[in-house]
Order: sequence, then structure tokens, then C-alpha cells
Amino acid sequence: MNILIANDDGVFAPGIQALAEALRPLGRVVVVAPESERSGFSSALTLDRPLRPIQIVEDVWAVNGTPADCVYLSMNGLFDFEFDLVVSGINSGANLGDDVLYSGTVGAAFEGRLMKQPAIAVSLAGSDVRAYNNKEDYAQAAQWVHDFIASGLPSLPPRHILNINIPDVPQLKGAQITYQGRRAQSKPITSHVDPRGRQVYWIGLAGEAVTDPQRDLSQIQSDFFAVANGYVSVTPIQMDATNYAVLEDLQLSLSQ
Repeated sequence: MNILIANDDGVFAPGIQALAEALRPLGRVVVVAPESERSGFSSALTLDRPLRPIQIVEDVWAVNGTPADCVYLSMNGLFDFEFDLVVSGINSGANLGDDVLYSGTVGAAFEGRLMKQPAIAVSLAGSDVRAYNNKEDYAQAAQWVHDFIASGLPSLPPRHILNINIPDVPQLKGAQITYQGRRAQSKPITSHVDPRGRQVYWIGLAGEAVTDPQRDLSQIQSDFFAVANGYVSVTPIQMDATNYAVLEDLQLSLSQ
């Protein structure tokens, strides 16, 4: 099996290194990732300049582009063989609920699925993970991904991926199939004056999770609920954002 690994934290991020090491027993692993962090780029492709893939070592490449660029190049001629699976991650920080709209980790996985290959996005969720600098910090999550793939990935419809969030806890309780939760409105922007007297702004932090009712764990929970309770969250998500529940009603209202 040929496995393509990408991310949005950059080719030297500890999460992608741990993931590559864990998946090598499953087949040939090729890492193609941005040369530096490209968080928040979603599915953006670079159209205003050429891309320059640089080989770091065998089967490890850095690209001066976005996460989706890395997957697009890899599956459209950068290599003389095809990939069987695309894995994006392990992201430093959660991609829960509305985060998937912005996530470069999820965007890279979707780019793989658009090329009709199975794809998963993997994130490590915890308050301290953005400070992790060692691949050992991602070892448990990477091993979980290895075991998940080795056991056989579930079949998904076209243009669907699995968004996986692994809580950063000493002992995982298991995995839950979840639905995509919701966040409250983002925090306000913050404004500062730089040393040259210019006004600058920081985008506000993401909003808190919208609290779900406390349901029985035998029922399907949100991704936020699963991670908060020590479970790996596995959420099937899709490219098609059409709301079919209101499609016919809207059509009728416009035709009147």
C-alpha cells in the first residue's frame, strides 16, 4: 500500500513525523507537506505562482504551498506511481465542529478524496498540544491511527472523508462515531498599535463548543462530547454542503 501523508503544520512538525513512523509498517509512506505552517488555509490552491517541491530525504518532500497543493501535486504527476490512501495530520490541536471550514488538515484530506482515494484527517485535541515539540508526544495518537487503518477502513460514499480527533489523555477510552458539533460565535478581534504607530489586529479566538444535552453514551454524540469524555471522535464529513431538507421548499418559494 502506498500512503500519502500531508499536514498544515509543516513538513518538520512532530505530528507528521510520528504519523509517518507509525504507518511505515503498513506500506510505502511518502510525506509531502508545506515547507512551513499553513494552518487555516482550508482547501486553498496556489494559482498565482509556481510551486517548488524540494526533496528533504527519501520519500519526504517540502512544498512552498498549501496543504491542498501538496496533495494535488502528489496525485497529479509529482510521482510515477499512485497512492492508495491519503492521511492528513497529525494536526497540533483539535479540528472539531465548525473548525473543519477553516482547517488545512481537513482541506488536504478532502483534496485526496476529490482524487477518489480514501482519505482521513487526524488531529490531536488538548489544551497543551500546540506546545509539543517532540514526536513522542504524538506516539499514542499515531499508534491509534496505525491500528485503525490496519483493521480496515470503513467504506464511505464518494467525496466523503473521516475527520478524526484524538484526545490528549493518558488512556483512551475507545472510539465513538460522532456528528459535527457547533461552536459559539468567535471571540472579538483584538487591536494593538505596533512600534511604528500602525494599527494592527489579531483574529479572535474560536468560540466555545455549544453544549449538547447530556445523552446516553449509547447514542450518537457530537465530536466535542466524545473528545471531552476521553474518546476518539470519528466523524464522516462530506464536500456537498447542500441542505436537501429545505431545497424543495426554497424552489417552491422562488417559483411563486
